[in-house]
Amino acid sequence: MTAAPGSMTDVRELVDGALRAAVGRLDPRTYRVAAYHLGWTDKEGRPRTAPAGKALRPALALLSARAAVAPQESALPAAVAVELVHAFSLLHDDIMDGDRTRRHRPAAWTVFGEASAILAGDALLALAGEIVLEAPGEGSAPAARALAAATRRLIAGQALDMELETHRKRPGLDECMGMAADKTGALLACSCAIGAVLDGASEPLCAALEAFGADLGIAFQLTDDLLGIWGDPAATGKPALSDLRSRKMSLPVVAALNSGTPEAARLAELYARPEPSEEDLAEAAALVEAAGGRAWAELEAESRIQRAAEHLVTARIPEPVRAGFLHIADFVTGRDH
Repeated sequence: MTAAPGSMTDVRELVDGALRAAVGRLDPRTYRVAAYHLGWTDKEGRPRTAPAGKALRPALALLSARAAVAPQESALPAAVAVELVHAFSLLHDDIMDGDRTRRHRPAAWTVFGEASAILAGDALLALAGEIVLEAPGEGSAPAARALAAATRRLIAGQALDMELETHRKRPGLDECMGMAADKTGALLACSCAIGAVLDGASEPLCAALEAFGADLGIAFQLTDDLLGIWGDPAATGKPALSDLRSRKMSLPVVAALNSGTPEAARLAELYARPEPSEEDLAEAAALVEAAGGRAWAELEAESRIQRAAEHLVTARIPEPVRAGFLHIADFVTGRDH
């Protein structure tokens, strides 16, 4: 696997101290859960050394400040805030999805209980707004509003995702693309613009950066959905065929189900089974591919990255910053792997 872009690896050290200081404001009980979830400690609260996360959203936030020709350090509160919102969403997602592992170790809710994990997520979300509003300058309020709106969309997308999983209905592809735009795209879009918003950049620039992030978010979700079926468990940290095992209405699956092919009808039969066997899962993966779901998802992800790049042309940002955005986009969608 190709190493992460420098614009991401360089961010980790810069953001880590500020992130730890922010989370350190929490009460000791909540801090223990949050620190474990963030990978800083083991379940006993002892410090641990582990590979750092991708810091994707903080990297994008800092790049957006540079897009506005401002020092990237000026966007540090925004970078911390988007990472806090991301951590909140993962804490809650693991509970709602019943996922027992996160980054190759037990998920926080399995260690501390559902209630403690929910409260830790709530605390991280509240802390994110607090951090942005404390930033100096007149951009703090608009940045906080942008983050709150993105979080509201993220929650709406998760609510729709749960509804589709609960009722097991066959959703339309447009409906699921809208869900991805909210659940994944909203926070990424916010991350790509919030540093510029915080620095008081022009509306056209902020809108172009947000549009880049929106298309990147769809491409990111498509890639994640492909990995949820065909990804290497050693790399993803999830069991093979995990999305099919949970009968997740991921984008490749929905595309296949709506293909009108004989394979779509058989796939629908398998998805209706309450406890699919390993043979059923292997067959379902083959059916998604035969019905065109895999090819459609790969092509759509490529198309979204191309559209995202066009938004950066519109933004007229410094060339090194544009290159940084594109390198991150290629990396997180697997094109650098």
